[in-house]
Amino acid sequence: MDEIILLGSGGHTKACIDVIESENRFKIAGLIERDAHERNTVLGYPIIGTDVDLPRLVKQYQYAFIAVGQVSDSLKRRNIYKDLILLGFNIPNIISPTAYVSKYAKLGSGTIIMHSAVVNADAQIGSNCIINNRALIEHDVTIDNHCHVSTGAIINGHSRIGEGSFVGSSAVINQCVEIVSNCVIGSCTVVTKSIPEEGIYVGNPFRKIH
Repeated sequence: MDEIILLGSGGHTKACIDVIESENRFKIAGLIERDAHERNTVLGYPIIGTDVDLPRLVKQYQYAFIAVGQVSDSLKRRNIYKDLILLGFNIPNIISPTAYVSKYAKLGSGTIIMHSAVVNADAQIGSNCIINNRALIEHDVTIDNHCHVSTGAIINGHSRIGEGSFVGSSAVINQCVEIVSNCVIGSCTVVTKSIPEEGIYVGNPFRKIH
């Protein structure tokens, strides 16, 4: 079994560990933090270094995965992804065995499909995305790079989520809606028409608050 290192040590890291263990495709060698902390382990896995150790670790480990969460801003995950690619790491997709991903769907690299999520036919998910537990990505949807579709969110057919956007828990994106890059869609928000301007949107009916 190939070994993999995880970048991150917070709550999302714990969720990623659970999916990776369930998939049983990689052995987790350890975790990488941004800066040194006093703790030594997370869920029993050792913290084996910080970001400055990555040039050394790439000589030992072929695979790395970004286990840092994303809510309001994708910049941190974008930068980590770029750095890992430049260093030469292989960033695999991680797919929970309880998720359904259509054989007609396409995934970029470094994306995680978490427990009980559904990705239907002709959906396209970009690189470095989080499709969280019980999210539904319907047919012909496009999710651009560096997006997070949170728990229980529904993205209906022929919609598009722009790069770096976040869709909150239980939000609903109606069919044929396009959302521009770098948007935040709040929890339980219902988006009924396209959003051409980046910002934070909440409510039903949805409105821009920032």
